[in-house]
Amino acid sequence: MAAYLGVEESLTGRRWVGPAAEEDRLAEAMAQSTGLPGPLARLLVQRDVAPEEAQGFLAPSLRDLLPDPRRLHDMEPAAARLNKAVAQAEKIAIFADYDVDGGASAALLIRWLRTLGREATLYVPDRIGEGYGPNAPAISELSQSHSLIICVDCGTLSHEALAAAGDAEVLVLDHHLGGETLPPALAVVNPNRQDESGELGHLCAAAVVFLCLVEANRQRREAGQSPLPDLMGLLDLVALATVADVAPLIGVNRALVRQGLKIMAHRAHPGLSALADVAGVDRAPTPYHLGYLLGPRINAGGRVGRADLGARLLATDDPGEARELAERLDTLNKERREIESAVQQAAMAQAEERGLEAPLVWAAGEGWHPGVVGIVASRLKEATGRPAVVIGMEGSAGKGSGRSVNGVDLGGCVHRLEAEGLITQGGGHKMAAGLSLTVDQLGPAMARLSELLGRQGAGAGGPRDLRLDGLILPTAATVDLIEALEQAGPFGASAPAPRFALPEAALSDARVVGDGHLKLSIRTAMGQRLDAIGFRLADTPLGKAMLESRGGAWHLAGRLEVNHWQGRSRPQLRLEDAARA
Repeated sequence: MAAYLGVEESLTGRRWVGPAAEEDRLAEAMAQSTGLPGPLARLLVQRDVAPEEAQGFLAPSLRDLLPDPRRLHDMEPAAARLNKAVAQAEKIAIFADYDVDGGASAALLIRWLRTLGREATLYVPDRIGEGYGPNAPAISELSQSHSLIICVDCGTLSHEALAAAGDAEVLVLDHHLGGETLPPALAVVNPNRQDESGELGHLCAAAVVFLCLVEANRQRREAGQSPLPDLMGLLDLVALATVADVAPLIGVNRALVRQGLKIMAHRAHPGLSALADVAGVDRAPTPYHLGYLLGPRINAGGRVGRADLGARLLATDDPGEARELAERLDTLNKERREIESAVQQAAMAQAEERGLEAPLVWAAGEGWHPGVVGIVASRLKEATGRPAVVIGMEGSAGKGSGRSVNGVDLGGCVHRLEAEGLITQGGGHKMAAGLSLTVDQLGPAMARLSELLGRQGAGAGGPRDLRLDGLILPTAATVDLIEALEQAGPFGASAPAPRFALPEAALSDARVVGDGHLKLSIRTAMGQRLDAIGFRLADTPLGKAMLESRGGAWHLAGRLEVNHWQGRSRPQLRLEDAARA
């Protein structure tokens, strides 16, 4: 396929790839039969939505899309055991992972229990000292004073650790890929168990916990018990976890996030409200705010600070405590950024030296902080369009984290490495995975992982291909069009926002604003104007070329958004790439 607009190499070194002719034909037919704007019709075609399904897709109903919790194995006994613990005032411990999904999962349970007059002990392991998931000493200690231990966002592969529970009973509410056998637990609710169909494999752990609470409420209703905690008011936590854990925004996940964003806008939970304030979120939240402003701050506690800060923030009802925790997490996030920046520069340089043509991009370095390797892997993935793994070495041992691209199951491949003895330990899900290995295993393991990922199509496109969804002219880039496109959202993993090319744009102004951001003004021959913003692009080759531009026309590429400023709303292009016209 010829390069789109003839751009073989843009200012970021990428080749532009546009939509296929068949997609153009289907989009035109969709627009004619539904009356929808052309760009929105094209987006629905890309989502494999038929014309007769368009209206239902644009208004997803949680009532219609929420699955029956009993579709998942062990759901009924898990919910029954939870209700029994409530009825008998048992001591309950919640063992949660240290990321956003784990924190939100724990907060869901804590809030549900609190409504019923019960409290729970929260335990979040230290990332460096204990590592991911349950460990035998912690489980043994919890079992001494609790009759029920609930593992959230972890536990599916923790056979040895859960065997230390003694007389305490264990529930596992998880979504990570399961092994051939289940751990010793009363119930393991996990859509990614090997004996599950996989139809709900896209759920994050918080969504699994939410379904468990739906089932628990149903059992309480059938038994004539009251009160019934309000679950709809907890959907802001499910939305946050779904977006932050990069769960695909398809099926019920779309409805969960859409409804959760509406709940979050009401600012009913002190923790999320305080976090939004310190992050500067001053309007109705979007998936961008969840994934790039709130999520990283919650994760900061587990990465470079105290692991339970995020879960405590999400669970608290005390505005004062919420403000204090949010400020601590904001400070830790700044520290995390400094550490991350140094590791990212070194990792990218190493990956580029190795070459970016293989199915896998990876880097490993001595002393790289284990709390930032995952986010650096995400940066490498975004920069190269390939699955990425970043490993921090400490002497002869290393711990790493990986992030994948749509359509490539990284967690399954990491499980394969462990089964083949190429790594010490590993696990995860399709979009993210963690692993431990020795320095001697490093080279062979990464070579084998690259081979396995390549079989799934990783790296099939050019290493720097930039896929575009069509052309847009400044006159067509209106607030109304952007709001129409947002009906197909929320946008995120497996459901990206459309990326447009703005052809032969004439720049009337280019300047630096804020912390290294690039601000452009585009004017048409008719005098109409469209602004563009390129975050952190001012010091890049793209930004320097724009700032030094003296006339001439440019092809610009990016995503449309509404810029809310001083009470006014204007269309804006979020710039990602450019090329001389």
